[in-house]
Amino acid sequence: MQKIINSHCHIYPEKIASKAVCGIKDFYDLDMSLNGTVSGLIEDGKKVGVTHYLVHSVATTPKQVKSINEFIGESVKANSDIFTGFGTLHPDSEDIQGDFDHLIELGLKGVKLHPDFQQFAMNGERAFKMGEIINEGNVPLMVHCGDFRYSYSNPEHIKPFLEKFPDITFIGAHFAGWSIWNEATEQLAGIPNLYVDLSSSLYDLTSENALELIHAYGADKVLWGTDYPMWESKSEMEYFNKLDLTKKERSQILYENAAKILGLK
Repeated sequence: MQKIINSHCHIYPEKIASKAVCGIKDFYDLDMSLNGTVSGLIEDGKKVGVTHYLVHSVATTPKQVKSINEFIGESVKANSDIFTGFGTLHPDSEDIQGDFDHLIELGLKGVKLHPDFQQFAMNGERAFKMGEIINEGNVPLMVHCGDFRYSYSNPEHIKPFLEKFPDITFIGAHFAGWSIWNEATEQLAGIPNLYVDLSSSLYDLTSENALELIHAYGADKVLWGTDYPMWESKSEMEYFNKLDLTKKERSQILYENAAKILGLK
């Protein structure tokens, strides 16, 4: 039986989940049917046999960092057999090092950033300051990449960060360039420390185009994910299964690559 890791999952406390989901709907102008809760994530994943989840959330203000990381830490502790968590940082925090140390103490295994939500450029000093701390801490970094409406996380900004921190295992979400997938691939494919995930991408790409992008990065550098609560696992797996991949490539993308990054046995 194929093990499956959903490598891109946002989760929220139940009391604010509906508000958070509405905010995402408005930001991306997309219809969403899932509720953003932990129980909703697990229920959705069971429909396709997900065996492990990489969970995280993003702080849009510095004051949110501590509470978000504690929520992710608590959620991982309550579901330690199936959850790995990444914490959040904010570039305007007065104590980024302290925030990082805290998320590590909580048992979180990496960092998730969203430059478009957090409004900082990936090639600027604010990003580099966080990069230095993440690099020193030797944990993986997932970054939302790409948006035709903004430039914060577009490939020309991502590339200098990758070059400055070649030892950071960097996961570029959404083929490292949401809505500008091909442009991002042209500029970023082949950079050694870059992995990409498939989340929030397959819905808008032909099977042929998606396969080209996977092979450009290499199947050993690609992770499967749904961007929960944005997309349902069932529909995302249906898209994925249409791709003309070998059995080995499927196993790499669905499980092996993420398991290696997350240190799963």
